[in-house]
Amino acid sequence: MKPKTICMLITVLGVIPLLSYAFLARSELRKSGAAGVNGGFETTQAGLPVNWICYTAKSTGVGDHDLVLDTTKPKEGRQSLKFIVRQCSPKGGRFSPGVSQEFKAIPGETYTVSFWARNEGAEFVARAGAVNAFNGRYKTVVKTNESFTTWRQFTGTVSVPQDMQNIRFELNILGPGVFSIDDFRIEQTK
Repeated sequence: MKPKTICMLITVLGVIPLLSYAFLARSELRKSGAAGVNGGFETTQAGLPVNWICYTAKSTGVGDHDLVLDTTKPKEGRQSLKFIVRQCSPKGGRFSPGVSQEFKAIPGETYTVSFWARNEGAEFVARAGAVNAFNGRYKTVVKTNESFTTWRQFTGTVSVPQDMQNIRFELNILGPGVFSIDDFRIEQTK
């Protein structure tokens, strides 16, 4: 092997762990194949819902916010997921408290995503879109700072282009308040 090739190989092997660490430090994920979508946030490990990428105070690195499992007023099941946000970044994505998950999808098909929410003063945004390893085509399902203390359902549709294989759902809290989510679903539209 040529010395130049060896240097490139060593560089690549050194950069991959650094990039992996940088990504993992921005979110927390607990996995369980048996839990499926876990849209009711019923299955948890170490205080986090499994199969959801969670943007916590530990992972966002800014703000003052908690992600808690709330058993007092779930929409369905035993508990809902609650965000108590005193301060946070308004940027969204990995910078703001929230959750996301990707789902396998069939190119050419349309899917409906839905969830129930309660909101006390927070600004929040939910987006869903078709994605592949390089691109994403997102739609905003809802973005509001309206307060509502009873459960309200939000629904959006995603059409999957031929060059996409997954659907990504992401919800972020963009400003202080208390926000709860429960009964998330994704279904192929008939």
